[in-house]
Amino acid sequence: MSKAGNLLQWKDAFSVGIPEVDQEHQALIALINDLYREMRGGGDVEGFLGELYAKIAAHFALEEKIMQALGYDRYREHKEDHERLLDELRDMMDSYGEGHQLDDEALAHSLDAWFTEHFKTEDARLHTYLMKRQ
Repeated sequence: MSKAGNLLQWKDAFSVGIPEVDQEHQALIALINDLYREMRGGGDVEGFLGELYAKIAAHFALEEKIMQALGYDRYREHKEDHERLLDELRDMMDSYGEGHQLDDEALAHSLDAWFTEHFKTEDARLHTYLMKRQ
């Protein structure tokens, strides 16, 4: 965990070079950090999970639209990675909605690992692709 109780911290290395996408990445990191603090404080996280899911899904749709428009050669793999995270979040939301206790540490670890890995791999590849096109 990084400073000030945050789970994720934006790094310039996460940039894909599209300002709109980078701004959304930063907003998602802020939302994830809000969710993490809410969970750590014992608050009700159901609303946060729904908001997080909706914003992540909307962001992924934007990224995928841009990748398709650019003819990105790794579009399918990138989209599949997006779908994996959305599936994990849906499973957690379903479990929480059925009255199961939400394991905040497992959720935090899953989000941290997925986003960090996604930024380092799929988004880094997209950034490289975009830089070569310029």
